[in-house]
Amino acid sequence: MVNAIKRILIVLLGVILQFGFAIVIRLFFYKYLGIITIFYNIASIMIVLGLLKNSTRLSNDIPWMILILIFPIFGTILLITLGKNYSKNKLLKNIFNYEKEYSKYLEKDNIIEEEVKKEKLDNITYLLNRTKYFVSTGNDVTYYNFGEKFYPELLKELKCAEKYIFLEYFIINEGLMWNGILDILKEKAKEGVEVRILYDDMGSIAMLKTNYAKVLAKDGIKCIPFNKVSPFRGIFMNNRDHRKMTIIDGKVAFSGGVNLSDEYINVNSKLGIWKDNGIKIEGKAVWNLTVMFLTLWNANIKEDKDITKFKYEFKDTKNNGYVIPYGVAPLHKDLIGEDVYINIINSAKDYVYIMTPYLIIDTEMVNALTRAAKRGVDVRIIVPGIPDKKLVYTQTTSFFKVLHDNGVKIYKYSKGFVHAKVFLSDDIRAVVGTINMDYRSLYLHFENGIYMEKVKVLKDIYKDFEETFKDCQKLEDKDIKTGFIKELWQAILRLFAPLF
Repeated sequence: MVNAIKRILIVLLGVILQFGFAIVIRLFFYKYLGIITIFYNIASIMIVLGLLKNSTRLSNDIPWMILILIFPIFGTILLITLGKNYSKNKLLKNIFNYEKEYSKYLEKDNIIEEEVKKEKLDNITYLLNRTKYFVSTGNDVTYYNFGEKFYPELLKELKCAEKYIFLEYFIINEGLMWNGILDILKEKAKEGVEVRILYDDMGSIAMLKTNYAKVLAKDGIKCIPFNKVSPFRGIFMNNRDHRKMTIIDGKVAFSGGVNLSDEYINVNSKLGIWKDNGIKIEGKAVWNLTVMFLTLWNANIKEDKDITKFKYEFKDTKNNGYVIPYGVAPLHKDLIGEDVYINIINSAKDYVYIMTPYLIIDTEMVNALTRAAKRGVDVRIIVPGIPDKKLVYTQTTSFFKVLHDNGVKIYKYSKGFVHAKVFLSDDIRAVVGTINMDYRSLYLHFENGIYMEKVKVLKDIYKDFEETFKDCQKLEDKDIKTGFIKELWQAILRLFAPLF
């Protein structure tokens, strides 16, 4: 709610300044109106040319350009407060520096990398070349097709913790799910297990007290609210920690779409059946997630001089395909989250199956999906049948026609809301993680994904899709059609995609 109010205030400020400037000019400087208009237009054109020159995703930057050309003051205020500009933020600088420093602890396996090259696993090669994370083979991976199946396994592993527990989540909400976890965390802290919690302050602002970190500290639990809400922090309020992970003793890690709130395990869900997923990893790949967590933690409080103490040395070298957990951050020049998805689509030969709660995508993603369908790939996207945000869902539906007309199959989950973020292709490769197909996840948030290739668990992910398709309505021509007014409204909403 606070975030929504903040965004509304920014928009109102921009509108007031935009039209206030026009009124002042006409009332007091009407003699110089022509000259002022020329300078006014030149300034907006220069800003647009700067965006155009540096754009790597033009379809993402075009809405900014249109807004600035039509409403220069309003558009520029939105760009400054909500666009990408991280050079002056201390925490973001710290994160960038720790990412660089900790990359030395992510030692890559030359033998495995040679295997990747020989097998021409280009999607893994991309991640190795464009991120600091390493690929490993000796991992046991378990997939959970609903939050209520994920939750008992999480509790079971938490009870086994001996040295440390790290939790990083977008949403923590008091209730049955969190209370069950918290009881174990308190007990473990008493036993001397180090417990650290990192949650997004904006994501949890309506659920947790402002002093919640201090409340947990009384039980020996360390806690940091990431990106703490402040009316004076401006631009950084748009960048949230949307990651979801639990790391236990460096041996086992959990991730996926599930936050720590009751609806994610289908308790008191107001949106019908809550379709989500989780994933558990046991093996060397856990270290990638551990370093990811410690990067954000130490960027906040600089606690650990040596992070190798958190690394568990695995001796098992059995092969089970390739796993590479990776992080996505708004600091990176490459849009890793989107690029991985597009790489999967482009390499698909038989099928690409996708689950996503939101579908607000740029031209590059649209073209990748439609090109795949045109070359005969079975491209299917599952979206919610019951949306959680109506304006966002209206933007999602605005992409249905262009995708459907070009052969992409759209499925609406009839039983309720889909929150899972999964890509699966050709029984060979998949991504499970936190990365939605929307502007925020692909451009603005801190996210994490787990890329897998030739891993046994892919058959379980495939089974999940097959079962979920049975609970979906496949959209046909009659379901896609919209009237002129709705199409116009959808087009207007796309201009304001950064606000949603």
